Parts: sequence; structure tokens; C-alpha cells
Amino acid sequence: MAGHTDNEITIAAPMDLVWEMTNDVDNWPRLFSEYASVDVLERDGDRVTFRLTMHPDEQDRVWSWVSERTADRASRTVRAHRVETGPFQYMNIVWEYAETPQGTRMRWVQDFAMKRDAPVDDAGMTENINRNSRTQMALIRDRIEQAAGERRTAPAFAD
Repeated sequence: MAGHTDNEITIAAPMDLVWEMTNDVDNWPRLFSEYASVDVLERDGDRVTFRLTMHPDEQDRVWSWVSERTADRASRTVRAHRVETGPFQYMNIVWEYAETPQGTRMRWVQDFAMKRDAPVDDAGMTENINRNSRTQMALIRDRIEQAAGERRTAPAFAD
């Protein structure tokens, strides 16, 4: 059996702003509360390979891994996978974006399997990812909506 999660949130902000902020990997430590740092290892067009490092967990362990992410703005999708899989046999992620009357819907779908010696099984990791995705998505929504509000109230300057 493998793990699968599917979470979404609607952000009251334009597609372009949501796309730009959520795909600016360099700034993820300021967008996500769980990431301590990101180190971009390689960029090639819309593909980026990077190392994510999390803040220490309850046991003071620091988790870090390398992922590869390819953004396709035309289809409004991003496909990613872990290059360094750590406790996962594999981890594949798809982000989808859609314009709605309420703003921009962002959806994260994750398919994975845990290694036999991982500290948690597929079901446990599914629960962890679902809980954490909801937390992070709400935080991201709030930060993007704040940025959208600031842009709407910024003074316009004439040339």
C-alpha cells in the first residue's frame, strides 16, 4: 500500500501573485513556517533542484532532503519529486492552480511510500502530511492575501 494525500485551499488573490509567491523557492523559508532554509543547487529553465532543511522537530532532529521541481505556467501545474528520498521509497508531488470567482485555488497531491525501516508507516505519514498541509496552506493563504492587500493599497506613482 502507498500513501496519497490531496489538499486544496482557495486564496483571495490573483493567479499571478499566487503563482509567483508559491514558486519562489528561494523565499520558501519566509512563506512556510516549517522550513529553516533552502539552498538552490541548480536551475535549468523552469526546473529547479534544491535542498530543503526543516526546523528541528520535537526530538531536536533536523530533516533535510533534495528535491527537483518543474513548473509549467501554461498548464498551471508543478511536478516535483524527492531526489534524496530519506525515509521515503519515493515521494511525488503535483501542485495545481485554478482561477475561481473567489480567487486562486491551489491543490497539492502527494503520492509516496515509506521505507520499511522508516519511523512511520504509509498511513501515519498520510496523517502527518494531511495535518501539516492544511496548516501550511492556511499560513500561505494568509501571507499571500496580506501581500495582495498591500499591493492594492500601495500608492500609484506617475511617470
